[in-house]
Parts: sequence; structure tokens; C-alpha cells
Amino acid sequence: MAKKQKFYVVWKGRKSGIFKTWEECKAQVEGYPGAEYKSFEDLQQAQQAFQGTFSNFREKQRAKRKLANERSLRQVGEPIMESYAVDAACSNNPGVLEYRCVHTATGKEVFRRGPFKNGTNNIGEFLAIVHALALFKRKNIRDPIYSDSDTAIKWVKLQKCRTRLARDESNEALFQLIERAEKWLRENDYENPILKWWTEFWGEIPADFGRK
Repeated sequence: MAKKQKFYVVWKGRKSGIFKTWEECKAQVEGYPGAEYKSFEDLQQAQQAFQGTFSNFREKQRAKRKLANERSLRQVGEPIMESYAVDAACSNNPGVLEYRCVHTATGKEVFRRGPFKNGTNNIGEFLAIVHALALFKRKNIRDPIYSDSDTAIKWVKLQKCRTRLARDESNEALFQLIERAEKWLRENDYENPILKWWTEFWGEIPADFGRK
């Protein structure tokens, strides 16, 4: 398959203009102080960009990204405050692991487990969700559970912790918890929606340990 043609706009360089190859563009900008250039997928885009200045082009791109983010935020909406959030913290990865659950609206801690030796963030996130599901089923709580881990949410749906971490004496207790969690998922239904916490729009998940 032939490589798609690109067009290169040079606003500031040894020569300004629109160039059809990277080699031609590179000759104008390499080693040139404050060079301003950008590649485009088609000639029309390149011509439109070249009619303005590099700074105008960057401002338009920022405006487009801002609009896209605003549209995405409208689609995502706001978090459900009457809910619970889980998170894990691991010093190094693998390393010493903790996980916890808090009430989203108040930040009140519901449970915290750990420290466990030789664990990973994904394991902690997975165990935190399952721990919350089991606890809330006993207490007849049906509120949503938020996690910012796509991996952990997927593992819960698969009913399997697909970690690649090696099992040894240091983390035997942790792997026993994993087995119990997998067994619980296979044998139980639950009514709590498991939802993604959108950090890029809402900030850090309320259960965050604040150790970043």
C-alpha cells in the first residue's frame, strides 16, 4: 500500500511555503532558530493554514481542542454523588499495596485494606471493587461504584484477575484474596452499577490516596 502524501507548511524557516516531502521541509527548518512548521494530510488544509500565521493556527487548534473537551464533558456529564469510589495505591509497581473505598459525596472512608507485600495497582483496584460489591450486597446498598481503572473494571466483568504478577511467598495472602474475589464473582449477582471515574473531567477520584 502506497504511503499517503503529506504536505508541510513552513511559516518560518530558510524558505517559507508548502512542501511536498519531509526532506524539503527539513532543509528549511533544521537548525533554524524558532522554526515554525507543521504537516497536513491534504493540500487544502495546508493552503488554508499557510494563509494565516503559525500562532493563529495554534490558537485555532487550542479552540478546537477546548470545544471537543466541552462536548465530551457534556456527554460524560457529572458524577453521581450518591455513590462510592474505590482506589488503590502501590509504592512501586509491584510493591506494597493498599486499597480503599469512600462515599463519593462525603469522602467518608468505608473500608481500607493493606498493606500487602508485592502487589500491583491493578490487583488493588480489582480487589477494591469486588470487596465493595460483596459488602454492599450484604448491606443491601445498590448505589454505583466508581473506579478510574479500565483494567480492573474489565477484570470484574470477566470474573477473572488477569494479573501477570508471579505468585510467591511474599504475596501468597494477596493471591488468596484474589481467588476469593473470583469465586465470589462466579457465585453472586450484584445490582451496583460499576462506573468509570473520568479523571480528565472530574479530577482525582475521591478514594485517591494522594501519593502521586
